[in-house]
Amino acid sequence: MSSLLYIPWQPDETIFNLGPLPIRWYGMCWMVGLVIGYFLMQWLYKRHKYPSEKFEPLFLYVFFGVLAGARLGHCLFYEPQDFLTSWDGIVSIFIPFRHLADGTWRYIGYQGLASHGGVVGLLISLFLYIRKSRMNTWVVLDFFGICSGIAAAFIRLGNLMNSEIIGKVTDVPWAFIFYKVDTHPRHPGQLYEAIAYLVIFVLILALYRRRPQKVGTGLYFGLCLTLIFTFRFFIEFTKIVQVDFESGLPLDMGQILSIPLVALGAWAILRSKGKTGKK
Repeated sequence: MSSLLYIPWQPDETIFNLGPLPIRWYGMCWMVGLVIGYFLMQWLYKRHKYPSEKFEPLFLYVFFGVLAGARLGHCLFYEPQDFLTSWDGIVSIFIPFRHLADGTWRYIGYQGLASHGGVVGLLISLFLYIRKSRMNTWVVLDFFGICSGIAAAFIRLGNLMNSEIIGKVTDVPWAFIFYKVDTHPRHPGQLYEAIAYLVIFVLILALYRRRPQKVGTGLYFGLCLTLIFTFRFFIEFTKIVQVDFESGLPLDMGQILSIPLVALGAWAILRSKGKTGKK
């Protein structure tokens, strides 16, 4: 089939330069997703009559927890040979610079953030926040279940702008040609996920509007994990492996890491049955 029928994809990764620092679409998508999530969360706290002093420290816990978890998750699970075998690699885990062969350091941003690691980082940061604020654990988790889908959608749009996490070669008419990679038409796996996560967000939000009394039971937290990571498990079949060692595995790393999160979500849904949320 002629390549003219496919969608050519070769966007500039940089939106603009702020002095010597490039502002990239990837980082901007992360930030937009987090900011929208922030305002949604603020709305939920107000709607359920929690004082503003309970909400105010939450963003910092979440921001640093998600960023640290996503970064460590990528470095530990996907590129341990690059980040764990030298001091330069270990340092590069924590700073947005890469040590080049000529001895200089170059700003590259935090390239390489794993969504599964971000979830683990989020859960750890929420545990610390809940212990400090004395909020009800399941209320906070349900609030995040309501908000998280929109942030996940923007993160995958960032991956699309970076032409990363690409799909397998295909002849479907909506295939993208990621010219940064090659000239083969491929599944736009990032776009599939972004659309799915947006739909999941809308569905969970609509259910919450009908049944706000279920906040605090774990229902919305469970639905978020189960729906997002079940979709993630199956969409992985359309993607190429991200790192070579995955080729020898029966499932890729994204699928392996999705299974316990789906199980956790299913358990949360089951425990929510017949319950009404309490503060």
